Amino acid sequence: MATSRKQGAARQKHLALSRDRIVEAALALIADEGLSAFSTRKLGERLGCEAMSIYHHFPSKQRLLDALVEHAIGTVDVPEPGPDALTRVRRSLYSYRAMARRFPALFPLVAVHRLNTPAGVRFIESILRLIRSLEPDPELAARQFRVVGYYLIGAGLEETAGYARGPSAAEPVSDEFVARECPCLIEAAPYFQQHHWDATFDLGIELLIAGMVQSGEQRGLGRPV
Repeated sequence: MATSRKQGAARQKHLALSRDRIVEAALALIADEGLSAFSTRKLGERLGCEAMSIYHHFPSKQRLLDALVEHAIGTVDVPEPGPDALTRVRRSLYSYRAMARRFPALFPLVAVHRLNTPAGVRFIESILRLIRSLEPDPELAARQFRVVGYYLIGAGLEETAGYARGPSAAEPVSDEFVARECPCLIEAAPYFQQHHWDATFDLGIELLIAGMVQSGEQRGLGRPV
């Protein structure tokens, strides 16, 4: 009887396992232990199953990582092109940053993972469509897409895994050295603090948007509405 109950519980666990549940648990595991420590064995322990049970839903660890990236980019709000194009573009850029901050431990993978799954290429297409609503020229739109990507990925990495969390020199300079040799750095340093990140990001977005608008105006396209 005890054996039968155990088998029933095991079957129930297997039946309860789903792609969504696996993705949710994997995201939690990465958030708790970091991307480098992630393994299907640890994930199985968290889910109460063997690693092989996970492979019924994801044939390989790489397929699971693909799904995690797709889940992350799926949370980015990319409006369809339409009236008030500038507001729509801003909304999508801020939403991407929010995604990076929502999944800080996963974002280093999102930043470098090739978006060459169906969901990935559709995501790229949706961003390009939005940029094309401001810049109809295919070449310039492609370049603006890349520039926006540089900024968003760089900002995301800086805020989730960047300079403040990076390795230090074996013998870092003293505060006295910096005060003596680097007056500009001394004046700038307070604005590098985390409570200034929002203002810095806002400035960068406005510079990007202004450049995109100016590019169109210089070619007689008029200011987008």
